[in-house]
Amino acid sequence: MNATDRTPADLLASALAADPGRPLVTFYDDATGERVELSVATFANWVAKTANLLQGDLSAGPGDRVALLLPAHWQTAVWLLACSSVGVLADLGGDPAAADVVVSGPDALDAARACRGERVALALRPLGGRFPRTPEGFTDYAVEVPGQGDRFVPFTPVDPEEPALIVAGREFSGAEVAERALAEAPSLDLTGPGSRLLSGLSYDTWEGVSAGLYAPLATGGSVVLCRNLDRLDEDALAKRIESERVTAVRR
Repeated sequence: MNATDRTPADLLASALAADPGRPLVTFYDDATGERVELSVATFANWVAKTANLLQGDLSAGPGDRVALLLPAHWQTAVWLLACSSVGVLADLGGDPAAADVVVSGPDALDAARACRGERVALALRPLGGRFPRTPEGFTDYAVEVPGQGDRFVPFTPVDPEEPALIVAGREFSGAEVAERALAEAPSLDLTGPGSRLLSGLSYDTWEGVSAGLYAPLATGGSVVLCRNLDRLDEDALAKRIESERVTAVRR
């Protein structure tokens, strides 16, 4: 984290400038066998495309609320950084009826229909695959995002002191997210570049989203983000820790 990093989007920009080729997010789904590894550059490209979709096609901007009805997943991490890039408030598990935009996984589509604004559906299929048939009333993220621009510039500069994240009912500004992630990194055994944290925590608490994204990003480390980690026995988990060169575990 540099002195000029005031938001999560700033943290990503610094990571991209420092070492674009290093791993940032490695995702496992132990219910499907999926493994995806995203370098800083690849992750940042997904973030830029998603931010362009959010700002351009969905007309979202500072002051708007985006309800994210998504599990701990690499695409959720992308959406969190895209929201930070645009300057909208990302509400993890928030009320769709109170949101300007809702972004939903396949298991929350019925709840997401309460949103009167734009609705985006994520199939959460391997390799970012699309729905076989787009859910009625939704935009399929996997269909729309590939054609978006690879560079993003916000229409309005993002104010680090404005609300940026709600998780477990608590609101944080962009500056608070960045500062708290860095301050709490030592308690997660993140010691700086090269640190690699395996997290099986969900994204419905600050601890989960910090361990699963923000703290590794703030310290120049990386995260091995595991969904359905309880499907692994201890021997399989030990093998993953070894093969992924994990330096810290939270589950």
